[in-house]
Amino acid sequence: MITANHTLDKIASILGSEASDLLEHECKTVKKEALHHTGPDKVDKIFASSNRSPQVLRSLSTLYNTGRLAGTGYLSILPVDQGIEHSAGSAFAPNPIYFDPEKILELAIEAQCNAVATTFGGLALLSRKYAHKIPFLVKINHNEMLSYPNAYDQIMFGSVREAWELGAVAVGATIYFGSEESTRQIMEVASAFEEAHQLGMATILWCYTRNSNFKQNGTDYHTAADLTGQANHLGVTIQADVIKQKLPDTNRGFTNLKFGKSHPDMYDKLATDHPIDLCRYQVLNCYSGRIGLINSGGASKGESDIQEAVKTAVINKRAGGSGLILGRKAFQRPFNKGVELLNTVQDVYLNQDITLA
Repeated sequence: MITANHTLDKIASILGSEASDLLEHECKTVKKEALHHTGPDKVDKIFASSNRSPQVLRSLSTLYNTGRLAGTGYLSILPVDQGIEHSAGSAFAPNPIYFDPEKILELAIEAQCNAVATTFGGLALLSRKYAHKIPFLVKINHNEMLSYPNAYDQIMFGSVREAWELGAVAVGATIYFGSEESTRQIMEVASAFEEAHQLGMATILWCYTRNSNFKQNGTDYHTAADLTGQANHLGVTIQADVIKQKLPDTNRGFTNLKFGKSHPDMYDKLATDHPIDLCRYQVLNCYSGRIGLINSGGASKGESDIQEAVKTAVINKRAGGSGLILGRKAFQRPFNKGVELLNTVQDVYLNQDITLA
């Protein structure tokens, strides 16, 4: 029998030299007592008093009560939309079995994920075989990359009702906050999320920032805590039930890019340069953790994938987040290795010794 301490030792071993800094850090900026921490009663505690209908509550409960993380308040979601967002060749060439969408569903089920997030086409084709076996999360908009020159814009690929008819429990969408097209995207997605709630589905928003001017003087502020935090705050404003965001690795985007509005306390009192503190600022912007923050697993880089995935999970959990949405690191490796990686990330959320910082 594998004990909790054995699992913690394994996680610490994977983290290597960063283990102590990440596992023992105490957040002295936004204290953990100020957050609404996720847990088994997540849906009752947060959404039962909201405007979400009984059908939406049932969909949220399905998400939070499926797979290895069922009943913990945490989410482990397999997202596979890179066939459109990047290209099918670039996404699946490292492991061509995933050109077949059934393999995507099989991976999510074998790894006991809470849900699988992928495209209309793949889920519709296998709806009757799998919609009752694992929660479907349909990605309803995409940035297609075949136009030349590439135009970075999220456009709708289908309707919310179509997602409902194929058996989806939830819909997901991306907004490129900061882009020229963001105003239209905000209105489109807000309307789509309203319809999804009317049909009883949960909503998950990919809150990405995108603007070529967000890269200056050798620093990429697309993943700055202040910019991504504000994107999160806009996302919860349009009633996303879960926020998906990239892990922050820098800060002071507003001040260094000289735009928007900021306050010195954002940087001096509500955050430090520590990755857990930066992520906690993201959580703070999700209505103090009322709306769950799930961070992105990021691109596959080979041998370092497991370490990076576990590190992201530890940062997210200790910051007050609600899980991880991890795709390429899992499906761009052999099937069994992908399952192993997803299970290892889930072990972080299952381990009760890894607590809020």
